[in-house]
Amino acid sequence: MKTIVLHIHDDLGAESRLQAACDLARAARAHVQCVQVTPLPEMIAAGAQDGLGFSPVIAAELHAIDEAFRTRIEARFAQEDVAWDWRQSHGDSLPGLLDAAKLADLIVASLPEAGRSSAQDPLPIAADLAMGGRTPVLAVPPSARGFAVAGRALVAWDGSHAAAAALRAAIPLLQLAEAVEIVTVEDSEAPFPATDAPEYLARHGIKAQLHSWPRADRPTEIALRDAIATLRADWMVMGAFGHSRWRELIFGGVTRSLLRTAPVPLLLAH
Repeated sequence: MKTIVLHIHDDLGAESRLQAACDLARAARAHVQCVQVTPLPEMIAAGAQDGLGFSPVIAAELHAIDEAFRTRIEARFAQEDVAWDWRQSHGDSLPGLLDAAKLADLIVASLPEAGRSSAQDPLPIAADLAMGGRTPVLAVPPSARGFAVAGRALVAWDGSHAAAAALRAAIPLLQLAEAVEIVTVEDSEAPFPATDAPEYLARHGIKAQLHSWPRADRPTEIALRDAIATLRADWMVMGAFGHSRWRELIFGGVTRSLLRTAPVPLLLAH
């Protein structure tokens, strides 16, 4: 992974995103592309009319706010030993980031802060970024103090196309990890044997331990959180929405739950 898109936005996850991107860039000798998307004044005014709680702001004020934050972020990068540049655009954050990531290897975004709700919460776009493009997403909890790339990685494996896409995308990072644990939750309906995952990784020179994790009459996402804690995982690889997005919205789903409650960074792909 040599090009990392970093979502620049003044929210509670800004520092954890920046630190994760810098940790990854140092480990992989990668370049960080900072992408700041300023909303258009008419978009904010439309949000206010729709009762979404925004206030109309003139263009000059929007630019002043983002320029002040850019100055702060550039000062932070001056303290980090990484290569970086800046891309500024206008419009909606989701399409702006997806457009910037067309020739990127990873997007760094945020997970929502569990149990919180405020105007400073990170934008809830990690899943949409993973679903909307071909670039994997590293979704970082706002409370994270960085990204332990060379730590212990957990791969959530159910044999789905989404899980396979995430596993393939994670290869460059898994090669840097000190340990790779593949977890298959019992009773999952894997379309092919779980042993295919460690065999695939072995061909890339990655030694992995396979675990059949007990479900114990609990949801899969609870079992995976137990595996994260028990195996002392520093980050996790998982497919984003292995089932239909609508089905997961109606019935719940592993992706939807872990996006709200994951205690470690998630590498997502679809």
